[in-house]
Amino acid sequence: MTQTAHGVEFTRQPSENPKSAEERAAILANPGFGNYFTDHTAIVDYSVDADGNGGWHDARIEPYGPIVLDPSAAVFHYGQEIFEGLKAYRHADGSVWTFRPEANAARLNKSARRLALPELPAEYFLGAIRELVAVDKEWVPAGDGEALYLRPFMIATEAFLGVRAAREVSFRVIASPAGNYFGGELKPVSIWISRQYARAGRGGTGDAKCGGNYAASLIAQQEAEANGCKQVLFLDQANDNAVEELGGMNVFFVMKDGSLATPALTGTILEGVTRMSVIQVAKDMGREVSERKITLDEWRDGVASGDITEVFACGTAAVITPIGVLKDTTEFIGSEDAKAGETTMAIREKLLGIQTGAEPDTHGWLTRLA
Repeated sequence: MTQTAHGVEFTRQPSENPKSAEERAAILANPGFGNYFTDHTAIVDYSVDADGNGGWHDARIEPYGPIVLDPSAAVFHYGQEIFEGLKAYRHADGSVWTFRPEANAARLNKSARRLALPELPAEYFLGAIRELVAVDKEWVPAGDGEALYLRPFMIATEAFLGVRAAREVSFRVIASPAGNYFGGELKPVSIWISRQYARAGRGGTGDAKCGGNYAASLIAQQEAEANGCKQVLFLDQANDNAVEELGGMNVFFVMKDGSLATPALTGTILEGVTRMSVIQVAKDMGREVSERKITLDEWRDGVASGDITEVFACGTAAVITPIGVLKDTTEFIGSEDAKAGETTMAIREKLLGIQTGAEPDTHGWLTRLA
């Protein structure tokens, strides 16, 4: 079977062993995050011909399953890999929508340029997520705060060991039903300050969404968890301990005058789609937003003086999560008894409302998938 999505034809090979309705219902009753996957995957391949011309081809939907790669595939040896994250939401009328997929497509290509991977035309990106959700739409949960998490990714598949950009690449999308990222009731989380490790450096891949950045953050994340924290904060220690980002989220500060501040994008911080959406939603609510250098000293002193009244983190997976305490062996900023702030929750509810169809989409951010 062949279907056309965004001008691109996708062939469909339905799974011969899809989950039954009963199995799927049991999973959706408590999906967690990233634990289960739908029955299918979207794939588009890229290759360079003998004349040196590259192109994308063989767009298709196949059953979800293992990827067979040669042991010398470039992704294993030189880390040519990038990915994205977005969600599909079921609205009250049963339709399924996603949020700002064009921004994810653009960021994927920005990451591709940095990792010397081929850029993917937006119609392939949008067509792949539309086709995958269309065939697996029964996997989209309808519970409060739930969604189908979509993970597009691109890997270098060429079998070779020379140090150069790969000439064979695969773009794929998988999907996973998702509940609350941190689990249970939404409440402020504790954050650990990383003093020893850096997530990225100037001129590196900090503003690309590639696996290496996350691999570099994991040892610091383990340190955070060992000290009872949910996430880790990275600082630019060569720049007055300027706040950068968490292991997987951007940071916002609510000031006592109602304005918001967030670290400026310097090349070492990922430009989050949720981050840019929070900025716009806050402005729509009449709040000023500044993107600037924010140091650990300002965070500490601002909380102590009351100049900073709330702090929250944001990202696709968790959306918006309030921060209660920032700490390490020498610091303790905030309160373990902190409640989610009014401004944090107002922005969160507005943003979630747009994503789920409960609030009007005045910016044209939503795209219907099914």
